[in-house]
Amino acid sequence: MFLDKIALLLAIIGALNWGLIGTFSFDLVAFIFGDMSIVSRIVYALVGISGIWCITLLFRDTTAGNNNN
Repeated sequence: MFLDKIALLLAIIGALNWGLIGTFSFDLVAFIFGDMSIVSRIVYALVGISGIWCITLLFRDTTAGNNNN
């Protein structure tokens, strides 16, 4: 599903940003879009929503309806 891939991509971007913050104290989103600007806040919100959406991936039955035999 397209939305799953977008959510996963945003969650990965968020994870990489947190890795940079934890390792180097460098916030890439704030560097690119400004410290708590409206755009950076939107990015943070989208990453958070994506993380919540990705939780649903853990509980889905991915074998049902999969006709790749």
